[in-house]
Amino acid sequence: MPVTENPFETHQVLNQPAPFGNVNLYLADIALREALEREGGAAAHTELVALGERLGLAETLDLARLANANKPVLHHFDRTGKRIDQVEFHPAWHQLMQMLIEHGAHASAWDGAPGAQVARAAKYLLFGQVENGAQCPVTMTYASVAALRHAAPALAQQWLPKILSRDYDPRPLPIAQKRGALIGMGMTEKQGGSDVRANTTRAEPVLPSEAQSVFGAEAGGVYRIVGHKWFYSAPQCDAHLVLAQTEEGTSAGLSCFLVPGYLPDGSRNQVRVQRLKDKLGNCSNASSEVEFTGAYGWLVGQAGRGIPTILDMASLTRLDCVIGSAATMRSALTHVLHHARRRTAFGKPLSEQPLMQNVLADLALESEAATVLAMRLARCFDHPGNPQETLLGRILTPAGKYWVCKRGPAFGAEAMEVIGGSGYVEESPLARMYRDFPVNSIWEGSGNIMCLDLLRAFGKSPAAGDALAAELALAGGGNAHFDGYRAALLADVRAMAGQAPDEFGARVLAERIVLAVQAALLLRHAPRAVSEAFIASRIDREPGGAFGRLPAGTDCAAILARALPQ
Repeated sequence: MPVTENPFETHQVLNQPAPFGNVNLYLADIALREALEREGGAAAHTELVALGERLGLAETLDLARLANANKPVLHHFDRTGKRIDQVEFHPAWHQLMQMLIEHGAHASAWDGAPGAQVARAAKYLLFGQVENGAQCPVTMTYASVAALRHAAPALAQQWLPKILSRDYDPRPLPIAQKRGALIGMGMTEKQGGSDVRANTTRAEPVLPSEAQSVFGAEAGGVYRIVGHKWFYSAPQCDAHLVLAQTEEGTSAGLSCFLVPGYLPDGSRNQVRVQRLKDKLGNCSNASSEVEFTGAYGWLVGQAGRGIPTILDMASLTRLDCVIGSAATMRSALTHVLHHARRRTAFGKPLSEQPLMQNVLADLALESEAATVLAMRLARCFDHPGNPQETLLGRILTPAGKYWVCKRGPAFGAEAMEVIGGSGYVEESPLARMYRDFPVNSIWEGSGNIMCLDLLRAFGKSPAAGDALAAELALAGGGNAHFDGYRAALLADVRAMAGQAPDEFGARVLAERIVLAVQAALLLRHAPRAVSEAFIASRIDREPGGAFGRLPAGTDCAAILARALPQ
């Protein structure tokens, strides 16, 4: 019989773009490719082409949805009543972790190759366009290498082969039985938050005989730890770096410890996972509260010097906050550009509507500026023996974490609005990205902590202002508005010398520094349409307000063509 129309059909689904996917995330990102080459990571190009292809597959992008919709579950006991405190993850989480680890997102920066930090940053930025939660344990593992190498060479000899392994091994076992290891962190307590000096968790050295009975030949510097952590990131990790108070004469104060999850005999260390945090975003990742009921830990660094030891990690985890926010901006941008080019309204595509072009181009400028800053910052870490690079990194790490991460939530809200109501529902990846943005601003030191750290950097290193001036001088003479902005900024930085730090205005200082460096990088390396629009909207006028405030005459078509080639 012939097929007839259903008289009760109410409508056809029209003018609804297919989801973004099956795009090479690396090849589609011109700004990232250019930054990789100029910042010293060009040797990774071929690997990144293959990685960008894999990560951009629709099936890979869907892993993020699955991992976040199926949150981790904490099991306190097994069926026999034995305390296990194990976290169960959806298979999508393990697939994401497998990709991150096998591509060395935690380890490749340490392989000694020229430009290794820059190449790893590009890799991390691509992974951040897929899913953010799985990046948390990867970041901590990456950053732990610096602390262990510097402060605990004996522990490093035992642990680093497993930490640097590209074999993802989630099995809950003692380190000797693992093919690869992940490291977490535990610093924050209920009463202190960012003020870790208020921590009450305490550690006492054990007798050599007890240490020997538990760890055998690995018995040096063993302590028993009692207390709690309000945030214990990724409790499934094989060990955590933990801050606790010691009381050893002149060495009294906060000390750093490596606390393993399992002891050599296979028993669980006395770290009791109380619950998992029910978070706004970052839902695929397990964050927990724990109590230490006499947990064993190895001292890392000197007793009483825990904060300087942890700071070896903090600069790297804060770098990843900048890269992660830049990555989520880029992901949101690609989704909304894909949508706007295929969705019509009032007779033509959204991307051809003048006011929408203003919004999209403004988002594209913000995204490219975040990318180039992140990649330039990564280069600072590739040259630890260069004083100017070290000082520039010391400034840009806290300033960049403050400003780039702070711009994220507003960026996510605007991107969601481009798509409209269907961007606000949980089926849209924009809702997940919007919830994920704030964590990079809060984790590893909130905005005020970063701005105070920036002031501390200038106070301790008067030459830091010279390093900033040298970087900005590379772009001088090309734009009068930039030159004036740079001169005023550097005059204010010089005036800080010998003065009490202006904590009240520290946020403004951090913002000005980042905008100046971003503008300088774009002036030197981006097309004029990009650099002039950025300067006109961020330097020549006060930034703020909603996106979509680009001045008349902006070449939006050129900016958008660069942002995501058709």
